[in-house]
Amino acid sequence: MSEAIRIPARQEIALADTWDLSKLFANDAAWNEALAVYEKMAEKIPAFQGTLARSAENLAGYLDFSRDLGILGERLYYYADLRQTEDEGSGAARTMCGKITMAAAKAQTAGAWEGPEILAIPEQDMEQFLAHHRIADYRIYVQRTLRYRPHILSDKEERIIALHAEGEGTPGDAFSVLTNVDFDFGAIDTPEGKRPLSQSTWSVFMENSDRDLRRRAYEGFYHCFESHKTTLASLYSGSVKQNVIKARIRGYSSARAAALFPDNVSEAVYDNLVATVGENLDALHRYYKLRKRALKLPDLRHYDVYAPLVQSVKTKTSWNEAVNLVSAALAPLGDEYVATLRTGLLGRWADRYENKGKRSGAFSAGSFTGDPYILMNYKEDSIRDVFTLAHEGGHSMHSWYSAHSNPFMHYNYTIFEAEVASTFNEDLLFRHLEKNANDADNAEMRLYLVNKRADELLATLYRQTMFAEFEMISHRLEEGGTPLTLEVLRGEYRKLLEKYFGPEMTLEAASDLEGLRIPHFYRAFYVYKYATGISASLALAERVVSGGKQEREDYFAFLKSGGSRFPIESLKIAGVDMGTPQPVQAACQYFARLVDELEKMLH
Repeated sequence: MSEAIRIPARQEIALADTWDLSKLFANDAAWNEALAVYEKMAEKIPAFQGTLARSAENLAGYLDFSRDLGILGERLYYYADLRQTEDEGSGAARTMCGKITMAAAKAQTAGAWEGPEILAIPEQDMEQFLAHHRIADYRIYVQRTLRYRPHILSDKEERIIALHAEGEGTPGDAFSVLTNVDFDFGAIDTPEGKRPLSQSTWSVFMENSDRDLRRRAYEGFYHCFESHKTTLASLYSGSVKQNVIKARIRGYSSARAAALFPDNVSEAVYDNLVATVGENLDALHRYYKLRKRALKLPDLRHYDVYAPLVQSVKTKTSWNEAVNLVSAALAPLGDEYVATLRTGLLGRWADRYENKGKRSGAFSAGSFTGDPYILMNYKEDSIRDVFTLAHEGGHSMHSWYSAHSNPFMHYNYTIFEAEVASTFNEDLLFRHLEKNANDADNAEMRLYLVNKRADELLATLYRQTMFAEFEMISHRLEEGGTPLTLEVLRGEYRKLLEKYFGPEMTLEAASDLEGLRIPHFYRAFYVYKYATGISASLALAERVVSGGKQEREDYFAFLKSGGSRFPIESLKIAGVDMGTPQPVQAACQYFARLVDELEKMLH
């Protein structure tokens, strides 16, 4: 394999194309020094026990200490975790992650008394404490702690739970190492020569116009998962068991109820999503039928669902060109927003390109201290990666506004809200690109963009809802006493594939292995937020673009809320009520209109 096409090692990536973690720590040595400071600070935790109820000053003093320890701990964790994502096989980075995980678990164990002690403060005294000026920056934090009163256990029980915290991430960590480091997907023969098959390049192969190439890439990719299917099923089953056990210990009605409680989101919101999308599958099935006809296929296969409907349009967008496109698209949000994001993306907020061992996919990692970092595995020949850049940029700017507008103890917004800011940016990017292609000379490009928009909405609204339904089913089975064997997991997932893809799809024998390769399943009841997020963002994008200064300010009020409000409340301030099915219904109707448009354009 030639040097030009192989996946480079980390040290071969240009420094300018990597993120700059120096705002967290100058280097690994500085990190180790700070870890020693953190461990020394944590030794002081027991000294505060038994003092919090004495006065507001005492409570504030402890919260000052907890804030400082938390800021340092967050810096330590983010630096170590980001270093590990650079190369999942790096022993040094994995050691740092292990050290901070152990130190944080030890600190959590030492402070297990905090919740019970705060909850034991008499209500009358607590009212006076909350009115004291020294508690101002902590009022929301304390009030949210009080919400957990029904689920906080005794000091001894909390200590036992804290001792188990260190091992809770083992299933997800093992899954990540197995699929990102140990798996060897091999290479695919293409007209341009052999090309490496990896977690990152697989999506590019799936978008290739050559059906035989897509088939071979699909089969090669899933061969790895087939070879380790029992291990993967065991890891996921173990993760679900942990979720169920933790929920029962704390007295929640279910694992899902426990997962939704911190955001104060009703289970009805989750149920409304699954039910509303389920009632609007006709447009999705119509789209797959259209895809089969447009691609002139005798049958529609799992490896056909990402192939572009417009074969003649080729795109190649460099990193700088992508930043220019995103900047222009986000102009409705004003100069400060665009300039801040643009400077970060052209600077070193982002780790741009794939290297051997690097974590697949993309994410934004915003913290109180450092830059709102972005991991990408950017491919110039995938327009989807431009949308991904806009998406992660939305997360990062949300983090930037939250950290600049709130105290540490409640600056961090929920994931429920995060997916609004990210998909909002994607919608503005689509509007910008479609507008510039809205003439006869660009008919093919416009068709391409509408096709891509439909695919993106399908992936975010319909596919994530399917994933959310699978999580709901798998946890209910475990809670009902049904062992989550490989056969059970594959069987339930295949039912969902048949439901969502509809009668036009011919599934492969390996298709249901998809349920064992989704990293987000190790962060249970997370994916539904993508679907609710895009439903909210579509409504808000329309409101901002068609509105004026007030509508934009309402949206910025949402971005600046951080963790100062619960997500349903902060979205109401922005202008959308996610407590009703209406935003999801509107998003499904928008997808149906895209399908209508595609049918007309392809007629």
